[in-house]
Amino acid sequence: MLLLRRRLQRAPPQQLLCRFRATMGKLQSKLKHSTYRYRPDAVLEERFQTRALQEYSPAHMDAVSAVAALDSDLCVSGGNDKTVVAYNWKTGNVVRRFQGHEHEITKIACVYKSKQFFSASRDRKVLMWDLHGSSQPSQQFSGHTMAVTGVAVSPDSSQLCTGSRDNTLLLWDVGTGQCVERASVSRNLVTHLCWVPREPYVLQTSEDKTVRLWDSRGLQVAHIFPAKQHIQTYCQVSEDGHRCLSCSNGFGGEGCEATLWDLRQTRNRICEYKGHFQTVASCVFLPRALAWVPVIATSSYDCKVKIWNQDTGGNTSIKLRSLGVFNLLILKKGT
Repeated sequence: MLLLRRRLQRAPPQQLLCRFRATMGKLQSKLKHSTYRYRPDAVLEERFQTRALQEYSPAHMDAVSAVAALDSDLCVSGGNDKTVVAYNWKTGNVVRRFQGHEHEITKIACVYKSKQFFSASRDRKVLMWDLHGSSQPSQQFSGHTMAVTGVAVSPDSSQLCTGSRDNTLLLWDVGTGQCVERASVSRNLVTHLCWVPREPYVLQTSEDKTVRLWDSRGLQVAHIFPAKQHIQTYCQVSEDGHRCLSCSNGFGGEGCEATLWDLRQTRNRICEYKGHFQTVASCVFLPRALAWVPVIATSSYDCKVKIWNQDTGGNTSIKLRSLGVFNLLILKKGT
């Protein structure tokens, strides 16, 4: 597995360091040493200092399709080779490899600092794994009729929400493996799910160009955000649960944006971030300690990772040769 690792520091330096990592599509490609320095807009008077890229040995035999953080040292990745890998990014070593899916992995989900994680696949199943347990899945969740394209676990790890191209969301009891709620919306081809911290709500993006907020208590739609012009590919919620991001597919600069939404009372669109030239595949909130103002990051099939001033939309780009960037992951030191 190839990982882009950049260390971002605040000036003056702080104790908190953030490992900003992006997983690439093709594992056989090579990353050579290069650096960049953040060029702020008129409002953001900060510079993001970076170190050289670090190249890792491949962990998968094919493209990496999903990644999630277990703790500050370990991440879990899923690939088109049908395997799930626990990987120590500090040492560059594979900790453990899990096999059980019949088709490509689509999503990985876990609760940070837990030892259990979930993998979704085009084989219509979600499997639960234990880092220190058996080589076999500890639980299986089967109920969708098409590829599972979204998976989110509740903060207390007691419930799992899954979504699929079959237009349905399913809510599961993790302990028993039983489906406890089912909801279906016409043309709601799920692209991603994200559980809102400390809340019973699940955020969902769809190929029908909408972002939905679901209440897990009964699995009912609590809110539908104004429809976008393009398929929504990914979503993430801020740590305080007040805001969320979604991003769009597109080509040639049409679409290809990320959108910041208010999750509280108004639930309005706050800002759009335009600058990519192909589908935006992932978006994340960066820790506030990195700069004097809030910043976010996006990754795209245009081979770029962009860091944005959350308030003004000013940005800088990291060019990654010919590699489309499908996932972004934030790891914090000492947390």
